[in-house]
Amino acid sequence: MDSYLTFKIGKEAFAANIKSVIEIINVPEITELPNSDAHVLGVINHRGKVLVVIDAKVKFNIQSNLKKDNPCIIILETMIGDKNHEMGILVDIADSVLELSENEILPPPNIGASIKEDMISGVINRNNEFIMILNIDNVFTKEFKIK
Repeated sequence: MDSYLTFKIGKEAFAANIKSVIEIINVPEITELPNSDAHVLGVINHRGKVLVVIDAKVKFNIQSNLKKDNPCIIILETMIGDKNHEMGILVDIADSVLELSENEILPPPNIGASIKEDMISGVINRNNEFIMILNIDNVFTKEFKIK
């Protein structure tokens, strides 16, 4: 059994393996980065480290006019190449932690999703709601690719 943090981006439900989650924080002041991609909100100082913060709605092309009362940033650790990187992802709601066995995770969809197939490692069906499990390493490869 593995643990997964569930969260909402607009009306869409997602999950990340808890092994990738470092912390959930309130949204601090974010410093914009000139000439950055549209999904990059900027950087924050988190415990003495400068972390890139990604706007999940823009990254995953999720349309939502809903104003959430308590957005938060999930600090994640991702492995790109042979290096660990920390970054933040702005979400509308950090929801709950689920304990899941492998047989509860369905294969990712191959059509109809607004998110590239390699960014999803599986899907959970909970209470008639589909929750997409993000492949954190693949989702954020672009942010840390070697130039």
